[in-house]
Amino acid sequence: MSDMRILIAHRGELLPPKTKTMNDNQPILAVSGLTKKFGDFYAVDDVNFSVKPGTIFGFLGPNGAGKTTTIKMLAGLLQPDSGTITIGGHLMASEPLACKQITGYIPDRPYLYEKLTGHEFLQFMASLYDLSAEHFATSARYLKLFDLDNWQHHLVESYSHGMRQKLIMTSAFMLDSPLIVVDEPMVGLDPKSARLVKGLFKEQAAKGRAIFLSTHSLEIAEELCDTIAIIVEGRLRSMGSLKDLRNQSKMADSDLEEIFLELTGAYELQEVVKALKGAIL
Repeated sequence: MSDMRILIAHRGELLPPKTKTMNDNQPILAVSGLTKKFGDFYAVDDVNFSVKPGTIFGFLGPNGAGKTTTIKMLAGLLQPDSGTITIGGHLMASEPLACKQITGYIPDRPYLYEKLTGHEFLQFMASLYDLSAEHFATSARYLKLFDLDNWQHHLVESYSHGMRQKLIMTSAFMLDSPLIVVDEPMVGLDPKSARLVKGLFKEQAAKGRAIFLSTHSLEIAEELCDTIAIIVEGRLRSMGSLKDLRNQSKMADSDLEEIFLELTGAYELQEVVKALKGAIL
């Protein structure tokens, strides 16, 4: 299966039976003992977590912590050295096609066929999975919401980065995939589009979709995520609701930014931030 195909998910009526019969108490995504090495360096080291339907899972960490490596393994672009990834009851190692069919992937740097128009690109992506005309028609809603309806017949090569990002999101949302893996969704988006995307993520979760969201924006994570995991040097440092993170860090009155700085060991920066806040006050 090509990398392009994992950008969208298969239409609901053709999903494998295991995914159809899963209930809200079963995770759509389950990761156990996930490990990836590059030489002697552990990029991801024994990571465990799960994401249930109807929830948004935030994945945070400093640069080089292992976020991108984890995302590539979830998307089937990189093979782990050990551990398992289960999506909709299917093991990525033995059933990669079934996993990719039910996963929507929104990368931070979207690759698109530049000699296609936006509309042609969506048609191409839909044709990979025999998407019905009825289902494809939902793409018009997202094009309009993203202010792309007047651009859909222009070549993708004329699109800005933000427009390309919105086109990729349209391709993922139009199929209502059970799992959406998102890497830095707000990069290149204007404030209006960023606010819209947050609303769409909430809408997808309300419809029972599971969203795995990797972001550097602590404000977005605090606003959207039901569960937040913080990865440091390849290992999960903390995981849970914001209340759980406050308890784990023993910072009951702190916001996510202060907790993140504490848990990632950015003590010097934390002191600078406190000093700046004190100077402002």
